Amino acid sequence: MGLDSPPVSEPTAIVRRPSPRLAEGLVTHLERHAVDPALALQQWEGYVAALRDHGWSIVEAEPADECPDGVFVEDTAVVLGGMAVMTRPGAPRRRAEVGSMASALAGIGLEPRSIEAPAVLDGGDVMAVGSTVYVGLGSRTDEDGAAQLGRLLLAVGMSVVTVPLSRVLHLKSAATALPDGTVIGYPAALDDAAVFDPFLAAPEASGAHVVRLGGNALLMATGAPRSAELLAARGYWPVEVEIGEFEKLEGCVTCLSVRVR
Repeated sequence: MGLDSPPVSEPTAIVRRPSPRLAEGLVTHLERHAVDPALALQQWEGYVAALRDHGWSIVEAEPADECPDGVFVEDTAVVLGGMAVMTRPGAPRRRAEVGSMASALAGIGLEPRSIEAPAVLDGGDVMAVGSTVYVGLGSRTDEDGAAQLGRLLLAVGMSVVTVPLSRVLHLKSAATALPDGTVIGYPAALDDAAVFDPFLAAPEASGAHVVRLGGNALLMATGAPRSAELLAARGYWPVEVEIGEFEKLEGCVTCLSVRVR
């Protein structure tokens, strides 16, 4: 799969193929299990194909084979309101991933801004619901990172609300937003689900992770059949992909791409 150069008017997903060192990826809240890099590559290709099949143009960031976690590109950039903000990941070894993502965003016409040291911010902690941007404060994002993001987003009419986070790696490990503005989340993973209104409880942990593909289509992992049924009953079309090797490293469908509309 080669590099594309889609016009910015098209829905575009920036991805990065998994490193051969993926099995060395960081694990914080889960017990470590063996990761099969060959199977992970197959699953990544299926994920990219699902995006492409639903009208998304694909841009591959330069490979980062020396970075085991480099496939989780969402943590390196926040794109909201036409603004691209390069993060400063909370795990120091992940900061080497940011530069090539900035180049990929610049290649589609976005001029990246930056979170400045000593603040830390992971993109997986950032969830937009309309003009409100929830930022999880946990092991990878601090108050300074959230405040810097908030100041940048004011320019595009968005405001930041911080959310305490202690049970999962990232906010979007516990909750994501549906097209109608409802937050779907796994209550046991959230410190305080009441901050989100309206809120829909997912019956499985991985059911809290969705990517809005357009229209009523939602990309989600295959491991949440009851959540898929719940969403289908609400008029959505679950598009299920297998990402089990990435879930072993606390990954989910949101963190494998940076989506630009």
